[in-house]
Amino acid sequence: MLHPRRSAQEVLLCDSCETAPLQSYCELCNINLCTNCVGKHLLDSSRKHRVIPFIEKSSAPKVYPKCPTHADKQSELYCEECDVPVCSTCVSKKHRGHNLCDVLEKFSAKTESLQKDLEELESRIYPRYEEMASDVQTEKSELQTNYGKMTTAADQQGEALHREVTAIINQRKSDIQEMKNKHLSTLNKNTEEITQKMAELKQIISDLKSILKSNDVSLTSTYKSRNGEFRQLPPKVRVTLPSLSPQKINTEKLREMFGSLSPLSINTEQGYTMKSAEAVSSPPVKPLLDEPRVTATIDTGYTPLSVSCLSEDQVWTCGNNETMKLLNLQSKLLTSIQTKSGNKPTDIAVTRDGDLVYTDSNNINLIKNKQIQTVITLQGWGPCYVCCTAANDLLVTMNSDDGEPSKVVRYSGSTETQSIQFDDQGRPLYSSGNIKYLSENRNLDICVADYWANAVVVVNQSGKLRFRYTGHPSNTKQSFDPLGITTDSQSHILTADLHNDHIHILDQDGQFLRYIHCDLYDPWGLCVDIRDNLFVAEWATAKVRKIQYL
Repeated sequence: MLHPRRSAQEVLLCDSCETAPLQSYCELCNINLCTNCVGKHLLDSSRKHRVIPFIEKSSAPKVYPKCPTHADKQSELYCEECDVPVCSTCVSKKHRGHNLCDVLEKFSAKTESLQKDLEELESRIYPRYEEMASDVQTEKSELQTNYGKMTTAADQQGEALHREVTAIINQRKSDIQEMKNKHLSTLNKNTEEITQKMAELKQIISDLKSILKSNDVSLTSTYKSRNGEFRQLPPKVRVTLPSLSPQKINTEKLREMFGSLSPLSINTEQGYTMKSAEAVSSPPVKPLLDEPRVTATIDTGYTPLSVSCLSEDQVWTCGNNETMKLLNLQSKLLTSIQTKSGNKPTDIAVTRDGDLVYTDSNNINLIKNKQIQTVITLQGWGPCYVCCTAANDLLVTMNSDDGEPSKVVRYSGSTETQSIQFDDQGRPLYSSGNIKYLSENRNLDICVADYWANAVVVVNQSGKLRFRYTGHPSNTKQSFDPLGITTDSQSHILTADLHNDHIHILDQDGQFLRYIHCDLYDPWGLCVDIRDNLFVAEWATAKVRKIQYL
């Protein structure tokens, strides 16, 4: 069979254009060239090409490098063990018995390796650095805009508070003026009454003087005294002046009214040289079972919606009333606690300390030693679903009272440390619906089952969107309606598909692996214990199934 580069007449072709007969050879690049391609090849001024006629290629003498140890010798060999070129003298003295090869062959192999490194650096590695540098420049260019928006928001909030304070001051001044006018009116009325009496008294005094002066018997006999009437003085109006008692300004309360500024969070994404989730020791690999099986069934006695594992054989549940129950695998009630508000809890989660967290109304509550403590109270936002992270933080999905897109908020204790709501293009990551279970994966990704968006939305630790999973093509019975979601030691993502009566298992990158069926009926809440057993709350049956799937 003929070589593909040769014709029937054995004509050798140019390595560059592969159409014209070769005429020359570049010793530096080890490439055969035709007459036309020689000129193009020499245009590359970055290298000192050595082009010779092809007929001289085989007869060209080999040029060996000088020996670095013996200047009058040529290094014709290469010592593999010492990784240096050597001459015959070197071999006889220091390199006897070592693994030796032809130095030019070694040089050729190393040149090829260098060429590959160069190609990778130019075509793959350097462009990635350029892309990263471009991303950083873009972020820097957006810095002024983003921080400008926050500054504008602070100014607007300040103006709003100024307007409120001015309104309160004006109302207070108006109240003072109204009191002053009422006081003055009362005094004026009292003055008029006294003035009227004084006018009457002056008239009586004048009349009496006239009678006495006239010595008229008739006038004297008809006079009637009114002194008794005027001895009773008019009532004196007594007014207690109002007082204004300014209170000391509570700066902390004022700061709370002004709103909070979350701390600057700087994270280095996975793939950079840093200690990250990948540095955590990997757990033993557990393959998926071909046939998952139910190992226990717990009768809850009510419609369970959420489950959270306290141990391998004890689970907390909450459902369609205000009671949260701790049950064992034999359905025995170990503890029951009612919510502080009397409202039914939206979701529950067990902390790394074994305490229970639940959400209801506008509160996030902690149950420790059977005592309920409200740790966070929100305004304008309602906490919905909650999970506890590897760092013992809380992740909470929230809905806005005014229809804003939902968000995920991270709390360390009662302090908000992160808010995740929009992608890099400013688009909402989540729908405005209220059903969004969530879980933190082993690689620190945040996985949200967005029921109303029919999708599982996964972001990394920094809140950057990684992927959306919208169901498997084989899911043809009903639409994909994810509810409960959990993760395991293998970084699998498991989500309950309510209307298709099964569980989807994904890998950490969103690739579908398999279903869990197990004759489930309306699967809702999910959790995984420390041995990777799956607990599934069934809405229609009031039961929780324990399933072995690994």
